[in-house]
Amino acid sequence: MEGKKIIVVGQQPWDIDIGSNAKNIALEFAKHNQVLYVNAPLDRFTRFRRPRDPKVHKRILINKGKSPDLIKVEENLWNLYPRMMAESVNWIRSHGLFKLFNKVNNRRFAKCISDAAERLGFDDFLLFNDSLMFKAFHLKELLKPSKYVYYTRDYLIVQPYFKRHGERLEGELMHKADLVVANSTYLKEYGEQFNKNSYYIGQGCELEIFKESEQKHAPEDLQNIKGPIIGYVGFLTSMRLDIDLLVHFAKNRLDLNLVLVGPEDENFQESELHNLTNVYFLGAKKPNELPGYINSFDVCVNPQIVNPLTIGNYPRKIDEYLAMGKPVVATKTKAMEVFDGYTYLSTSKEDFVSSIDQALRENNAEKAKMRKEFAASHTWENSVKEIYKAVKLAG
Repeated sequence: MEGKKIIVVGQQPWDIDIGSNAKNIALEFAKHNQVLYVNAPLDRFTRFRRPRDPKVHKRILINKGKSPDLIKVEENLWNLYPRMMAESVNWIRSHGLFKLFNKVNNRRFAKCISDAAERLGFDDFLLFNDSLMFKAFHLKELLKPSKYVYYTRDYLIVQPYFKRHGERLEGELMHKADLVVANSTYLKEYGEQFNKNSYYIGQGCELEIFKESEQKHAPEDLQNIKGPIIGYVGFLTSMRLDIDLLVHFAKNRLDLNLVLVGPEDENFQESELHNLTNVYFLGAKKPNELPGYINSFDVCVNPQIVNPLTIGNYPRKIDEYLAMGKPVVATKTKAMEVFDGYTYLSTSKEDFVSSIDQALRENNAEKAKMRKEFAASHTWENSVKEIYKAVKLAG
């Protein structure tokens, strides 16, 4: 798809400090099309809760007309800060009242987008919605795009913020979209419940720093830990990780050391893992330090707990592990099926332990090469190509 005009709306603003699927997709779109990336508007609750936050202050100045609302990011790509205040309606219990005030937000939001589109000459455009299910619920009717694409990348309706109204609205939004695209097969099947034009488009990853580390020595806090080392890198949260599984592994394999790199939630801090002599918590590290740790692991793990929050999510960390050629043992979920053949997928505590033994036993240079090549295929370019194919197939 080339020479088109595309408007992107979503949950995450352009000035977010963490990685963003929507931003990566917009950048890829902009290689051959003109793109307007629209930040979600400032809401009243955030305005009064965090008035000293630099990002909130920036939006206040924009709303007052003291700073420009439309910024050119690069050739073919613009970023809009909507000059409006959204009402904070998500916690309204009444569906009727929520629907009324949400429509007010949508009209204000659509007006800001229309004004910016007119300034840029976006008279005929595709609208790409990155899971902004409330504030963008009415945008198809209000903006009348040539195509409306809904992108699902997380099973958001199980999260408290989205649950009350999202269980009802997201399905309706998927139904009226021209097509739904998803970054996991689980979410693709979820989309098919509401829209037959639902497509799996894969996941792009930024893997440059996760190429094989040039570091000859292990990081300093790993040097006194004997191998084999079984390692995990990421946020240690009981909402996504199975503490009991890790305890079972550590207790039953005292000949192996478990190294956990990342910040801990309260449940991890209070867990039995801290009392086990072959478990090491190394704390949070800077992103550019992580490859050195992964490179020092003999086997990398992703011990997910299976629940509605995790079952459909695409785990980016698997690509990071594989990009360094490491053997990977992970909990089997629907979303993990795409990694079958390149990882060891376990279905029980006992299976998890035996899979680690198998991974240690079978690892070799040829398998490492295959893992790297597989991870390297998960690019944003390839994911966006699948979006283009889906748009064409949807007609």
